[in-house]
This record gives sequence, structure tokens and C-alpha cells, in this order.
Amino acid sequence: MQVWRVVGAIGRFMMRAGVLVLLFVAYQLWGTGLATQRAQDSLQNKFESQLASTTTSTSTTVGTASTLPPATAPTDLPTPSNGDPVARIRIPAIGVDYIVIQGVDIADLKEGPGHFPQTPLPGQPGNVALAGHRTTYLAPFARLDELKPGDQIIFDTLQGEFTYIVDPHAAAPGDEPSGHFIVKPSQVEILDQGTTNMVTLMACNPKYSARERIVVTGTLTTPPAPATPVAPATTAGGSVTTDASLDALAGGDGSARGPAILWSALALAIWFATWWIAHWWARRDRGRVDAKRRMLIDKVIVYAIGTPIFLVVLFVAYENIARLLPAAY
Repeated sequence: MQVWRVVGAIGRFMMRAGVLVLLFVAYQLWGTGLATQRAQDSLQNKFESQLASTTTSTSTTVGTASTLPPATAPTDLPTPSNGDPVARIRIPAIGVDYIVIQGVDIADLKEGPGHFPQTPLPGQPGNVALAGHRTTYLAPFARLDELKPGDQIIFDTLQGEFTYIVDPHAAAPGDEPSGHFIVKPSQVEILDQGTTNMVTLMACNPKYSARERIVVTGTLTTPPAPATPVAPATTAGGSVTTDASLDALAGGDGSARGPAILWSALALAIWFATWWIAHWWARRDRGRVDAKRRMLIDKVIVYAIGTPIFLVVLFVAYENIARLLPAAY
């Protein structure tokens, strides 16, 4: 009998562990989007405030409505700081509409598509580089593989609206030219600056993996805006240093280890306390005529109170565990 009790206990433990793993997968695929949506709302408000403060055009009145023509911001815009909104990206063909944040660290990409600080800002001369997730954090670049040559990539910035057209790339023999190509994380040359005014979009590939990078490039079709200074982290030859490595898409944040352990322990403590209280309370009803019914009701009440608290704490624990992972897709 003791052996079967041990086997039963191990089986129950494995089932509960499996549920926690499934919940973490659900958090990765859908829960991460909650934080990203909040961040996007905040970034949009900041970006709209920036647009209002840098507008130099005068408004005109048509009837009772006031209209403001597109404005070009001053040429002496300061270099954005990491975490600042820098543009709005729209890709009609795949339904992309996000505020772009300055920076491509893990914390930055949780808030939306990120701009490599060592490359020009959208609309400016040179190779503008952006990165984004494909399966988590609202997956802004989930459908990069669906882009076709000729599709539009549009940026709204403090300097106006700029349109890029997706470039064609070699495909398999007999196939139409592709709108994307695949590189290894070590191939940072795709961020190099040349003589072409272009945009480079990238994300992890294949989906649910950080083994490779999918890349889409586009050529600027509108006149470029005046350049602003970029972060001084490029080599003399124009190559981007390791600070802008494509591995930034898949790195882990070691500072999250302590919070991850703390919140995970707290979640387990809350669940154990809920289980203990439910069984302790139910035992008080054993002598009643309707003991089974009363015990069930008491357990349901306790779990109804404890489960929401457990899930909130577990959500925070998952947020910190996700920061630890070596791959953020």
C-alpha cells in the first residue's frame, strides 16, 4: 500500500506540474500581449504628445473643423533615449500598426517593435533597422513571411510620413521572388550602412524558435528626412558593433532570477495554504448528516477565494521567468 501511495503522489505531482507548464505556454502565447498592449497605449500617448510639440505648421480652418497639414519637424531633433517612441509603423498587407520603441533589449521588445539605436531613424538616410517578436508580446512581426515584393511599409515620424517598398529576394528555382530571406544570428552585416535609403525588419525564425532570423528589406520611395545623430556605437567602416547583435532578440535577463524565485515560491505558498485551509475547513463537517455535501461546498468556497490570488501571483512569476529564458520569440 505504501508503494502505491508514493506512486499516486508522484502521479498527482506530475499532473499539477504539467498544468503549470501548460499555463506558462498560455501565458507566453497570450498573456504577454496584455503587458504589450498597455505599453503600446502609453507609447502612443507619448508619441502623440511629441507630434503636437514638434509641429511647426499652422492650422487652417475649413467650415467649423480645424485641419492640420502634415508637418516636418525641426532638423535638430535630439537623439532618442532607449524606451522613447520614435515612429509609428504600418504595414497594410499584414495588418501591422504599432508604435516603434527605441532599443532592442528584451525589455524594449516587450513593448513593441524596437529600433536599433545605432541605425538611422525611420525616414532618414541609410539603413533603418527594426526588430520584433513573432509569437509573443502581441507578435508584431508574426507575418513577415507573408510580405511580397512591392508591399508598403509606412512610417509616421516627427518629420513626416515615409513609405518603403518591400524588395524582392531570390526564392527557390521556379518560384516567384520572395519578400524575405533568412540569416543566422551572427550575420550582423545586414545592419551595415551603405548608399541605399532602406529599412530592415527582422524577427526570430522559425516561429517558436530563435535559431535563425527572418529578414525583410524595403527601399525608401519618398525623399529622406534630415538625419539626426545616432548612438556612437559603430565601427569606422560603418559596421554595427556587438551591442547591436541580432542575438539581442534571444538573450536572457539574469537580473530576473531573484524575482522569479521569490514570486514562484509565493505562488506555491498561496496554493498550499489554499489547499490546507480547504481540507481543514472541510474536516469540521465530518460529523454532520450531509457531511459530503457540506465538505464539497466548503472546499469550493475556499478555492474560489484562493485561486484568483494564486493566478495573479503566478502571472507575475511567469513574467519574471520569461525574462530569464534564453529565447524570446
